[in-house]
Amino acid sequence: MSDIFREVEEDVRKERLEKLWKAYGEYVIALLVLTVLGVGGWQLWLRYEDSQRTKAAGEFVAAQHITNPTQAAAAFDALSKTAPSGYGELAKLSKANALVSAGNSNDAVAIYKDIANSDSGPLGAVARLRTAWILADTAPHADLVTLLAPINADSDAWHEMAREVLAYSDYKAGKVKDAAGEFDTLANDPESPDALKNRARAFAAFLHEGGAANYGTVPPPAPPPPPGAPPGAPPEAPSAPATP
Repeated sequence: MSDIFREVEEDVRKERLEKLWKAYGEYVIALLVLTVLGVGGWQLWLRYEDSQRTKAAGEFVAAQHITNPTQAAAAFDALSKTAPSGYGELAKLSKANALVSAGNSNDAVAIYKDIANSDSGPLGAVARLRTAWILADTAPHADLVTLLAPINADSDAWHEMAREVLAYSDYKAGKVKDAAGEFDTLANDPESPDALKNRARAFAAFLHEGGAANYGTVPPPAPPPPPGAPPGAPPEAPSAPATP
């Protein structure tokens, strides 16, 4: 009897499966096809992205080897418009660097500021610092403070570099005592990079030793001796101005 019940149960289960397949079999097949296509499409997309990154890397290296800065800027500009994210931003920063080398600081600063305003990571920090150094000789100190504020907090990894620019700006503004103190602080900061410590220590010593003092202008050279005068003769005295 148990065998009969088992056969009946299997027939019922088989009939149910056939009904389910007739009702939903097409959907199951479609789902399987879409899954296969999705996986295949994703793999193709990954391969495409990898090929684009490889291509951009080659073009980036080629642009770096261009010795003419104007031509290099043009190459980086073209790459920044076609390269995937990452290489595109690096190409934009490199274009600004090339423009600085070509003597076009105004356009370079505009690009640096655009990068700084759109990127809060290392790329934006580098753009802020390069902008600040270009402007350090001429910009008001307050403008540099505003520009560098996003990377000048004590907890920010870039704050020592930002404060080096501000110390230099104080020196250019004639605030020698303030600048010397700021360079001393940077030189003694254990978190300052070694190269920055060395620069700060040298600049602080220069200021402490009076290197920023104004000793006046160099006097003009003595006039030459009169024509035909023997060696060692005194120089010709300047003639008196004509009376009106």
